[in-house]
Amino acid sequence: MSTSRLVYSTAGGPTGQSCPKCGKQLRKCKCVTPMNTAPSDGIIRISRETKGRKGKGVCLISGVPLTGEALTTLAKALKAQCGTGGTVKNGIIEIQGDHRDTLKAALEKQFDKVKLAGG
Repeated sequence: MSTSRLVYSTAGGPTGQSCPKCGKQLRKCKCVTPMNTAPSDGIIRISRETKGRKGKGVCLISGVPLTGEALTTLAKALKAQCGTGGTVKNGIIEIQGDHRDTLKAALEKQFDKVKLAGG
């Protein structure tokens, strides 16, 4: 009888399934990023949110029919126009501060349907 036992294993299993492309565990895989956004209905929505940001507000722009590099380029142009920082997360553009009116005017020049969402 052996007195040693398995303490840690990187072998695959139900919790350790590996990605078919890179071979890493699915929870650590970076080659395929899931999109956590709702399906777009053709309307770009601009909302304001402070949740989880210690009271500091950001404008969230969702429903933009662009992906990848084009979305990043649009975010960069909007940040420059507002004179503030921001980022792109899961297909949603985040612009720091309350610039909803400025963002709406800028997006209406490029896209048809732009709405202010929320109160």
